[in-house]
Amino acid sequence: MLAPEPEPSQRVALVSGGNRGLGFEVSRQLAATGATVLLGARRPLAGEKAARQLRREGGTVVSVPLDVTSPQSVRELAARIAGEYGRLDILVNNAGAYFDVDDQASSVDLDIVRDALETNLLGAWRLTEAMLPLMQRHGYGRIVNVSSGCGAVESEGASCPAYRVSKAALNSHTRMLAAELAGSGILVNAVCPGWVATDMGGHGGRPVADGAAGIVWAAMLPSRPSINGGFFRDQQRIDW
Repeated sequence: MLAPEPEPSQRVALVSGGNRGLGFEVSRQLAATGATVLLGARRPLAGEKAARQLRREGGTVVSVPLDVTSPQSVRELAARIAGEYGRLDILVNNAGAYFDVDDQASSVDLDIVRDALETNLLGAWRLTEAMLPLMQRHGYGRIVNVSSGCGAVESEGASCPAYRVSKAALNSHTRMLAAELAGSGILVNAVCPGWVATDMGGHGGRPVADGAAGIVWAAMLPSRPSINGGFFRDQQRIDW
């Protein structure tokens, strides 16, 4: 039997890379649901500035230091959340980097590939492993891996090899974890926000609020019907 769903105002959410761009907008929209949002940022001053702005808008937002590439940073945050909140209901693995649009698979610097995997794949994996016990404690959780359509297996194109491979690997991890946790009350999905106008995506993309909305939808999924192990854009399934 599944645990009862907490009310939105009872939910605690963690957003990695939350101080700017897509993560900032996801934090804003989650806060608007009434959830307590832990805004993860590598640079504490930038994180606090972002959180302060969202608090002025009426949200309950707390800046927390988080570097997903640092095991110590992740462990310390997990211990802090356990001590201060005793639960984590929503994890948005948003932190991402290395959109290497000018590289090609035949010539890309493998150090860039390694760094992209460390952030985009292993960072999300590391953070999820650390936070999962806080969800299992209450039999409820929503894990959203922010992915990209260019990480789909049949995606065409030769650019962005480091980014593309790291997101394809993140998609694979999403499917494995979702299968493992099926029936536990914890739903795991990947979301492509589309091309949005952020520092990483560049100008010309659609409004960041539109891309964030699909992520927040996955973060707030009801337990019934159970939507688990999917890849979505704008609430619609897309191919892996």
